[in-house]
Amino acid sequence: MSTEKQSLQDCVRENVETYFADLDGTEPANLHDMLMRAVEKPMLEVVMARAQFNQSRAAVWLGLNRNTLRKKLLEHGLIA
Repeated sequence: MSTEKQSLQDCVRENVETYFADLDGTEPANLHDMLMRAVEKPMLEVVMARAQFNQSRAAVWLGLNRNTLRKKLLEHGLIA
């Protein structure tokens, strides 16, 4: 395993390229929505854990209104 750090942008680019390769010529559908949902949930999980599940702190870190953050957490099944 390489110790060289890869930027987040490079990680996304590499994975999108891999996704297209895996499609093997099949046309993608709703790619933007799929990618945003795939990225958003793990980001929210990490940020919430790092913020010790303090929604106000996490909202500030994310640059979101607290109500918007709660809506996203509900959408992803991260809170009840």
